[in-house]
Amino acid sequence: MTNTAFAAIDIGSNSTNLLIVDADGGELVREVNVTALGEGVARSGVLLPAAIERTLTVIRHYAQVVAQHKAQLHITGTAACRMATNTADFFALVQAVTGVAPRLLSASDEARLAWQGAVASLPSFDGVTMVVDIGGASTELTIGDTRDGGAVVHNSVSLPYGVVTHTEAELHSDPPRAEELANAISIMADAVDNAVIEHPALGEASRVVGVAGSIVTIAAVELGLRAYDAGRLHGMVLTRAAAEDVFRTLATETFAQRVHNPGLALERAGVIVAGCCLLVAIMRRLHLDHIIVSTHNLLDGIVAGMRAGTTLSGTSSTGNA
Repeated sequence: MTNTAFAAIDIGSNSTNLLIVDADGGELVREVNVTALGEGVARSGVLLPAAIERTLTVIRHYAQVVAQHKAQLHITGTAACRMATNTADFFALVQAVTGVAPRLLSASDEARLAWQGAVASLPSFDGVTMVVDIGGASTELTIGDTRDGGAVVHNSVSLPYGVVTHTEAELHSDPPRAEELANAISIMADAVDNAVIEHPALGEASRVVGVAGSIVTIAAVELGLRAYDAGRLHGMVLTRAAAEDVFRTLATETFAQRVHNPGLALERAGVIVAGCCLLVAIMRRLHLDHIIVSTHNLLDGIVAGMRAGTTLSGTSSTGNA
């Protein structure tokens, strides 16, 4: 087992992602592809055929890469798969392609693994760390601490707003109208307020880390990156003023204008305004001066657990959660 490589495929609501590490945890492959599996799921209650086929195309490619590395593979599904009534059928197709039965993560397991992945490569911190994970169909706020060399999750809240579902529900114009933007922000702000009322510790974190595609993209636009540079993005301090500035820029442009911003990939341009709305709402309501960007995420938590033999306890392989 000392030469075993470990691979994880995360089937998210907006992107389908691959990470392969060697036996020592060294990164061999990291790949992200936007597949928008969650397109229409909030309205229809099912994963749509076109979204399934887009996702399967990427998974077929990933399966070949995993085979080349002879890696042990885990596959997980998150919010869109929790919402859909045909997830079991979709998972059967994924298993036929990969030979591995996907696991459906509960919202709490998704939050825990994302928190663990996000903080593992950041400096230890003598205080409570919150991880903000903005996905395609949900957003998780998770708190824990890394004191005394450990990494312990204390609590998490999953909010039913993500960049795909929020775009479909709230942002209908190109560019979005002012009232659409205000609505998109206020809905999330109210959800954050309610979460803090129920879980006061969410408002008391002394370090906040942001993960996943929207936050990393907002950071890349702020830096004006013409090519993805994990070295500049990982650990970056993204101020609230900078996030608000990126929001104002992207929200007032048409899609055709928006795609020319350095740092914004074409496949994210259609949903990034919703990502800005969600992040701005969180930072405003929690009075955050800044967040720390992490390019490590759920996948890193999964492969770390695989190496330790503890990743997917408490998850299910079929059905909806």
